[in-house]
Amino acid sequence: MNSRISLLCALVLASSLLHCARSDGNDAQLLKGINSYRSSLKVPALSENKNAACLAEQLARQFKGQECTNTTGANTVIGTEQQFPDYPRYLDRCHLNASVTEDGQVMPACVPGLAPAVVLANYTKSQYNRFLNDSQFSGAGIASEGDWVVVVLSTSTGSGDYSPAPPGSNWAVSAARPFGFGQLVLLLVGFVVLLVK
Repeated sequence: MNSRISLLCALVLASSLLHCARSDGNDAQLLKGINSYRSSLKVPALSENKNAACLAEQLARQFKGQECTNTTGANTVIGTEQQFPDYPRYLDRCHLNASVTEDGQVMPACVPGLAPAVVLANYTKSQYNRFLNDSQFSGAGIASEGDWVVVVLSTSTGSGDYSPAPPGSNWAVSAARPFGFGQLVLLLVGFVVLLVK
């Protein structure tokens, strides 16, 4: 019985890791495609910005399960539509002040099945391409959930670099913050170790 439970836990953990790797692979593939597009325009490549990726992940989770419509994607204006009512809370979860995101750009897109070529086209052949063509943007964070992908562009200036807020500043981690993937993995590993003993 214990071996069956251990096997079941190991399978759940493995499938979670595969899902995470697949999402990260798609995100990395999109960044590579965007950088190829920028290279063709003689614009410097974007580097990965983990803090912008944190914000992208928070926003992508908000979109998950929402249907694609004509008022989503390139037509969305940060902070003015219903999709971003909790924007300050997302900044808190990523330990960011609004002042370090002012010059950044949030670009959500909805593509059924997240077909890589269609996702890339949604950025390079839409209103979003004006931001991708702009050399002021130097970094990107990308996250996807369901049929949604969110690209957050950062700059190298203090008002757009998405640098984390220093300890003691005005961000506060919510006590109700959900478990992250790392904590879930540790919890599952601890559970498996207890079952094996």
